[in-house]
Amino acid sequence: MQVLKFGGTSVANADNINKVVTIVKDKIKTGKTIVVVSALGGVTDLLLNAATLAAAGDELYKEKLNIIEQRHIEAVKQLIPVANQSQLLSLVKKACNEIEDICNGIYLLRELTPRSKDRIGSYGEWLSSQIITAKFRSDGFDAIGKDARELITTNSSFTAAEVDFIQTDKTISDYFSGTAASLFIIPGFIAADKNGITTTLGRGGSDYTAAIIASAMNASVLEIWTDVSGMMTADPRLTSNARIIPAISYQEAMELSHFGAKVIYPPTIQPVMSKSIPVWIKNTFAPQDKGTVIESVAKGEGDIVRGISSINTIALISLEGSGMIGIPGFSKRLFEALSSEKINVILITQSSSEHSICVGIDAGSAENAKQAVDAAFANEIALQKVEPLIIEAGLSIVALVGESMKNHTGISGRMFSAMGRNGVNIRAIAQGSSEKNISAVIATKDVRKAINVLHEEFFETTYKQVNLFITGTGNVGAKLLGQLKQQLDFLQQQMNLQVRVVGLSNSRKMRIDEEGIDLGHWKEKLDAGEIASLQGFIDEIVSRNLRNSIFVDITANDKVAGVYDQLLQKSISVVACNKVAASSAYSNYKKLKDLSREFNSQFLFETNVGAGLPVIATLNDLVHSGDRVHQIQAVLSGTLNFVFNNYDGSRLFADVVKQAQEEGYTEPDPRLDLGGTDVMRKIMILAREAGHKIEMDDILNNSFMPAACMQGTVDDFYREMAKEETHFKQLLDKATAAGCKLKFVASFDNGKASVGLQHIDPKHDLYHLYGKDNVVLFYTDRYKEQPLVVKGAGAGAEVTASGVFADIIRASK
Repeated sequence: MQVLKFGGTSVANADNINKVVTIVKDKIKTGKTIVVVSALGGVTDLLLNAATLAAAGDELYKEKLNIIEQRHIEAVKQLIPVANQSQLLSLVKKACNEIEDICNGIYLLRELTPRSKDRIGSYGEWLSSQIITAKFRSDGFDAIGKDARELITTNSSFTAAEVDFIQTDKTISDYFSGTAASLFIIPGFIAADKNGITTTLGRGGSDYTAAIIASAMNASVLEIWTDVSGMMTADPRLTSNARIIPAISYQEAMELSHFGAKVIYPPTIQPVMSKSIPVWIKNTFAPQDKGTVIESVAKGEGDIVRGISSINTIALISLEGSGMIGIPGFSKRLFEALSSEKINVILITQSSSEHSICVGIDAGSAENAKQAVDAAFANEIALQKVEPLIIEAGLSIVALVGESMKNHTGISGRMFSAMGRNGVNIRAIAQGSSEKNISAVIATKDVRKAINVLHEEFFETTYKQVNLFITGTGNVGAKLLGQLKQQLDFLQQQMNLQVRVVGLSNSRKMRIDEEGIDLGHWKEKLDAGEIASLQGFIDEIVSRNLRNSIFVDITANDKVAGVYDQLLQKSISVVACNKVAASSAYSNYKKLKDLSREFNSQFLFETNVGAGLPVIATLNDLVHSGDRVHQIQAVLSGTLNFVFNNYDGSRLFADVVKQAQEEGYTEPDPRLDLGGTDVMRKIMILAREAGHKIEMDDILNNSFMPAACMQGTVDDFYREMAKEETHFKQLLDKATAAGCKLKFVASFDNGKASVGLQHIDPKHDLYHLYGKDNVVLFYTDRYKEQPLVVKGAGAGAEVTASGVFADIIRASK
């Protein structure tokens, strides 16, 4: 004996019913088969909607009834040969007339009782079972249609009737044991009380019908056929990487179904569990897929966490007050008040101080709960021993489920850490002593992110998804996008990182694509985007709420730097090539650093000093390991080093600077480099990272540039430099005469910082510095006499982009 149940999507129309027939024809070869069917997809909703409209006095209910009739007539005409249609069409028409008569009565009375709801709702399953039985008979199979109301006896709790198992088991056993037929078609969902009045088993009750029959007949197997190939590790609508669970225990399946897994109806498990009957979840539209088996003990190794689920539209209600401490009975009275209003409690948590009790309920019951609880504790509220019930709405529950969790330490820690790193705030926590379930209450807006983060943490050993939002697509930005494109496969295969650029913006256009922007055609995609808006771009990043999000700033724009705080406090990491933030007022710099720590986000700006050189990373390693930095000497401007390495007096100083700009070594305004401002920013950033509070005004700038060169536009700057060639030639000649080279040096010595042009003799560590190279010398407790030296190319779009890339990888980890 085997029992097969087919859901609403499986019997939604004639094409799908034909698929069902094909599956059943194959199954009956192995023995007696009972098929339980749902209503045609969506019909139950249409029936109840029509009844609700009728009760409201809205004649639109007649349109709903017409749709219902046409769908069933169309199914008959497509499934049954013309010669055999007449009797079945008459049956459908008669049933539809009965439905219309009931709705007309509801319309006249303006009243829809639970009993009437059950009567109306029963027609969907009954009609589908009649049509499917007729289909099998027309195909030559001796199928018997049996009304479930003649088999399943319940009490009279309409819309959620409770089964009388003693009577029901006997009736089912007697009927099927005494019938020699090999194929039976039964409508799910419906039953009858002891007086023969129609009842229903609750929404999703067709699964329950199948389980009741399987249990009563000690079936060898129960198969639930639906539109997915089994139970999944998470809702595939929320995470694209959800995968089929091959095997799961009864207890785990009940936990997952209770917490929103829609594949199976929660009560279904109970009747078959007591008989150890295996339950298979199969896909009507992919019958070759293996599916999921639910049994006493899940076979195979499996994962520590079996699945992740969620319940939306939750409200937390909290009863708080100093008068509760040490006084027994408060919990009892709270739950009695909720029970009196038939309010289901989903989650319970209580502080050990006994000062508060927090309960999770359906959000739709929150106001009723408040009225009931406030009334129950009216005396204590009046005496200010207890506060009026507090309601928090807009919440959901996410839950990890798995029997193996009890045998492994640290699961809760991993769960909460993963969500915390991504800015998901946890409002309440619950875990049963069996440790099969760990639940957390979070904001509904964070559910998608939380599910993806947890799925990545516990199931996706292959890779971690990183979502980049990049602003600035100029020289460095374009190089970065090229490097990312080149390394995408390497990052996923070798570093288990799936890096996606989901947002791009420049001064003109912006584009967001959650599936990832094609880096081979990013220019075209961006050009086709919408008009750029900095705040609009930031709002999109925050509202998308994607996991492992990183904002990458490759501009020199102070307005862009001004939005970092909005991102960091949403746990979105910031990688800044832009020096403005790190070199702004110390109070702002500290605020951003504090925000990154407080909200578990990264604020990284390695390329602010030394382009792609690991200058800041090295300094941080020194400080974090307990070393103290006393002195820093550095050539920090690749531009100035390039200029002085290439200026030999044979051509104008202005021409060498122009060359540096054309080759991409200078800031957009070269005066920031030549005037020493950029170097001042860099030494200040290093001093701050070394632990010192320092502002730009604290740095001495021994500028070598004539004042006239620093006025007007960039074009004026070049013209004035050409006029001042004698000045620059004299600087060079003096250094040459002394056997030295000119280097623009930044110094930090025990709290004092300065920048300026210096004569460097051949014995100095800064002497052998060529092209656009930078060098930084750290003198510390550990490196007293011989400094720690970081040296290499300190300018150029390619190396700067690689430095930003390195920060992205750091932030990803």
